[in-house]
Amino acid sequence: MKGYAAYARVQPTNDSHRDLEYKVLGQVTGALIEASVEGSQLSERYDAALWNEKVWHVFRCDLSSKENKLPDDLKASLISLAIWVSKETCRVLDNSAGLDGLININRQIMAGLNSRAQTT
Repeated sequence: MKGYAAYARVQPTNDSHRDLEYKVLGQVTGALIEASVEGSQLSERYDAALWNEKVWHVFRCDLSSKENKLPDDLKASLISLAIWVSKETCRVLDNSAGLDGLININRQIMAGLNSRAQTT
């Protein structure tokens, strides 16, 4: 299950926003990893990269919302990452970059989400 359908699948839970973000990033990162394996089809690579960009677009919209209670400096940093993801996705689609950068960013954010969840 890819794209928004996968995001919708994890939403009807009692999980916190952080838990949902972690799950969605885990799913899309798994798709990116699968698409980066040698022998995977170009369509898989594009689908995974575009799905990842959609996830980050949702994050960016949420971060830009006045209702978002994260500290302003953290929001600004995450918005900058979302912009980088968009630019890197264009590079992936142009075949001038691989998926490793997107995978690494997602993993770093997941680690941050996981560590913050454990301290709250």
